[in-house]
Amino acid sequence: MTKPKIPHLPTHFVAGVKALLERRKKEIEERKEELKRQDPFFVEDRLSENEPAEDAAEQEGHGRVEALTFQLDKLLAQIKKALSRIGVGKYGICEKCGKPIDKARLETMPMASLCVDCERKSKG
Repeated sequence: MTKPKIPHLPTHFVAGVKALLERRKKEIEERKEELKRQDPFFVEDRLSENEPAEDAAEQEGHGRVEALTFQLDKLLAQIKKALSRIGVGKYGICEKCGKPIDKARLETMPMASLCVDCERKSKG
């Protein structure tokens, strides 16, 4: 099976982005596992009856882990979406207007799914 060609981007550029995104995906998945091990709510020797100060510390620790995991999940979804778009040959094409996304933008933001104009309009 041949890989889909993305007309306005060199093949080597797309291959490099794909490798970068796959590495980043793996790093994020590893970070999420590490955070899960740090979550006070999931520590094996956690006592069910804690002192109030310990309980507050656990709550704070759990909240921190949850917030970081939420952010990592959002980033992971963006990476998976970009990898999917590479796979079907739509990477670098704006999801709103269908025009090519500038290569410089993709170099800076490899997960970008909107061109600069559509991004501005969506924030406006």
